[in-house]
Amino acid sequence: MRLLNVYKIKVAMDPRISAQDVLRCRLCKTPIPPLYCDICHIHLCKTCAGEHILDESSEHKVVVFKKRGLAPSCSKHSKKLCELHCKQCDIPICLQCISFGEHHGHELVEISKILENKKKKLDRDLQELENSIFPKYQEIASIIPVQTNDLNQNFQKLASAISKRGEDMHKEIYIAMQKLIFEVNEMESKHLVVLEEQEDEIKRSISEITQIIADLKEILNSNNICLISDYKSRIAEFRRLPSKITVTLPSLTPHKIDNEQLQQRFGSLTGLSFTTEERYLPDSSDDESSLPDKQLIDKPLIITIINTEYGDLNRLCSVACQNDDEVWTRGQNNVIRLYNTTGNMLQSIKTKSGHKPWDISLTKRGELVYTAYSDNSVNKVTNTEIQTVIKLWEWRPRSVCSASSGDFLVICVSDDEKQTKVVRYSDTKEVQSIQFNDKGLPLYSSNFLPKYICENKNLDICVADNEARAVVVVSQAGKPRLIYNGSHMNTRDPFKPVGITTDSQSRILTADYNNDRIHILDKDGQFLCYFDNCDLQGPLGLCVNNRDNLFVAEYKTGKVKKIQYVI
Repeated sequence: MRLLNVYKIKVAMDPRISAQDVLRCRLCKTPIPPLYCDICHIHLCKTCAGEHILDESSEHKVVVFKKRGLAPSCSKHSKKLCELHCKQCDIPICLQCISFGEHHGHELVEISKILENKKKKLDRDLQELENSIFPKYQEIASIIPVQTNDLNQNFQKLASAISKRGEDMHKEIYIAMQKLIFEVNEMESKHLVVLEEQEDEIKRSISEITQIIADLKEILNSNNICLISDYKSRIAEFRRLPSKITVTLPSLTPHKIDNEQLQQRFGSLTGLSFTTEERYLPDSSDDESSLPDKQLIDKPLIITIINTEYGDLNRLCSVACQNDDEVWTRGQNNVIRLYNTTGNMLQSIKTKSGHKPWDISLTKRGELVYTAYSDNSVNKVTNTEIQTVIKLWEWRPRSVCSASSGDFLVICVSDDEKQTKVVRYSDTKEVQSIQFNDKGLPLYSSNFLPKYICENKNLDICVADNEARAVVVVSQAGKPRLIYNGSHMNTRDPFKPVGITTDSQSRILTADYNNDRIHILDKDGQFLCYFDNCDLQGPLGLCVNNRDNLFVAEYKTGKVKKIQYVI
C-alpha cells in the first residue's frame, strides 16, 4: 500500500502525467489496480480479480503488483508458470515438467528462493560498486592531475638546472646542452603519454561502473527474472584497481668542464623508468556474513564425471578449479592438463624442468601455480609463459596454495627429509615460517609422504598430514588451532588424509584415501559428517568451486567427479 500511495502522490503532483498514463484495471478501468495476472499479463482491481479467476478459458495466477513476474512462463509448456528451479539443469521448470519425469532425481527449489539469492548478489554488487569501487576510482583519478602538475614542475626544474649548467660553460657546449634538453623533453612527453593513457582508461572504467550501477538499480527495481538471470557480474574485473605508476625521475650528473671531452664532461641523465604496483580492493564476497547459509545434504549427488587421459602409467593426483566448469589436473608426468566438465582437454602445459610437478594451485587472478620438487622451485604460468617465482635452498617444495592476500603458502621438506615447515612467501620473499608448536615440538611429520595445504576463509592454514594421520590447523599467525585425526570413526583402515579444501562456509573437507570417503569438519575442527556414497575410488585431490561444488580427483580411476554436497 505504501508503494501505491507514493505512486498516487507522484501522479497527482506531476503535470506531465496525464490521466491516460495511470495504470488501470483491464476490466473496469479502476485506477491504480493493486493486483496483476502473471499469465494474462493484465492489471486487476480487487473486485475484478475474482471474476477473472473464474474465467476457465485459460489458467490464471493473480499476485500483488509488486510480485509480478516472479514466476516466468515455462519454455517447454508456454501456458504454465515456473514455480520451481532445477539446480542440476539450472533452469526454471513448471509442475508439468516434473509430471513428465524430465527432472527425476534432480534437486528442486522454489524459484522465489533462487530469485531472492540472485537479487542479494546483485544488491551486494551494487553496494560494493557505489560504496567502495566507484569512490576508489574517483580518488585515484583525482590524483592524476596532481601527478601531472608535479611532473611538469620537476621536469621544468631539471631543464633549468641543465640550462644553468650550460651558461657556466663555454659556447662550444651548446650543442651538447641542446641534446640533453631534447632528451628531457622526450622523457617528459613519454611519461605524460603514460599518465594520459591511464587517465583515459580510468575515466572509461568510471563510465562503465556508472552505467553498471544504473543498470543494476533498474534490474533490481524491475523484478524482471530474465534480466536478473542474464546479469553477469564484473565485480572481479573492477576489483583490480588501476596500476599505480611510480616515476624515478632523472637527475643531472655534472662534471668538471673539459673542452676536449665536452660532451662527456657536461653530464648525463639517468634513465626514465616506470614501476607499476598491482592494487586490489578486498573481496567482500569472502565475508561469511554476506554469504547465504548453505546446508549439508544427507546424500551428496554426482553432477558430472570427467573422464581424463590419466591411468595406470600416469596416475591422477591433484585438481584445481579454474571456474565453475573447468579444472586443472596433474598426474605423474610433466604435463599439467585443463579439462572442462564434458571431458574435453582444453589446454596442456609442460613443466619448465621437464619433471613432474608435485602440486598445483591457482591464484585469485586465475594463474596456474605448481611446485617442482626436482629443482626446488615454485612456478607461475601466465598465458602459457612459465616464470620461476620462488627458488629454495636446502629445502624442497611440496604442496602449495595461493592465499587470499596474494601470498603463497608452501609446504617445504628439508633435503634430508627430517624436517617439515609451512612457509609464507610475499612475492619472492619469505615472510613467515611455521614449524613448531608452543612447546617447541614439530607440527608436521618429517618425511616425503603426501601433505596438502589450503587456506580457509577465516585465514586459518589447514594441512592434511598423511603420515601423521591428521588434519593440522593453525591460525594466520601460525598458532595451533586444532588437530583432527578421525579417531572416532570405525573404519576398516586407518584415517590417512590426503587432499584438503574449504568452502564458502569455512567448512574443511579432506579426502580419506584408505576408506574412499570425504570427511567434513566445521572451521573449529568439529566433525560434521562424511560421505562415501558416490562410488569414490582412491579420492586424492580435492577442490571446491565458487558454487560450493566439490571436485574429487580419483587416483585409481583417473576420473574427476563433480559432486553436490550442499544446498
